[in-house]
Amino acid sequence: MKKRKKSLTENPRRLVAYCGLYCGLCAHRNRIPKRAKLLQETLHEEGMDSWYQYIPSMKDMFPTFWKFLDALVKMNCTCRTGGGPPDCKIRECAKKKGVETCPLCSEYPCTLIENLAEHYVMAIQDGKRLKKIGLKAWVKEQEERTRRGVVYADIRVPWEE
Repeated sequence: MKKRKKSLTENPRRLVAYCGLYCGLCAHRNRIPKRAKLLQETLHEEGMDSWYQYIPSMKDMFPTFWKFLDALVKMNCTCRTGGGPPDCKIRECAKKKGVETCPLCSEYPCTLIENLAEHYVMAIQDGKRLKKIGLKAWVKEQEERTRRGVVYADIRVPWEE
């Protein structure tokens, strides 16, 4: 008998980052792979996946670009599987305290989350909502946002360079 894959509502933690952000709303997971796939398909339809070799300026760089584009199409990271900054202090803290996600911590919102919220303006309010309605109901709300095409990049305050 074939094993049935668990849905997000059966395993709601799968796309919930330790900080309380929802990975499904990340452009790296939701928007970029779709757009990279569309670019890849367009280039293929135009014959660029083989025709590039007749353009001297592209002959050497296109194969590397094509591999990069393919990697973008397949991008599927989450904070729980090694995505995000490798030295994330929030992830380290949540693991140390044994909390599934920061909004479930008794010290929420802490300084680490407040610093994150300077850029992800919905982080604290979303965390309070998660705490109020529970993880499963909150994930359903985030799935609806994802379905509607919302991504954090649309409402994020840019990081200073």
